[in-house]
Amino acid sequence: MDWFFLILAGLCEVAGVAAIARFNEKKNLLNGLFLILGFGTSFLLLTFALETISMGTAYAVWTGIGTAGSALFGILFLQEPAEWKRVLFIALIISATVGLKFLPS
Repeated sequence: MDWFFLILAGLCEVAGVAAIARFNEKKNLLNGLFLILGFGTSFLLLTFALETISMGTAYAVWTGIGTAGSALFGILFLQEPAEWKRVLFIALIISATVGLKFLPS
């Protein structure tokens, strides 16, 4: 369950970043609430994961999901360039993040 919370926390981090992009386009209460909800939920789920996963591993996985997910979101939805170097380094982040799952906690 701890890894489920951690992965969900990373996905909520991506949702928070998506909300930042939306808030930049149109500053209103609803977009501001989505921003706060995304990041707030992310931090809450991260604290649940930290009950059994070491802080270093949990933080690295959380930021890896957030970083790679946000970059992919930008490519897929914000027309950011999808050049091969960018995709390669995103893949490296993802592979390193997955690799941390196989280390002892």
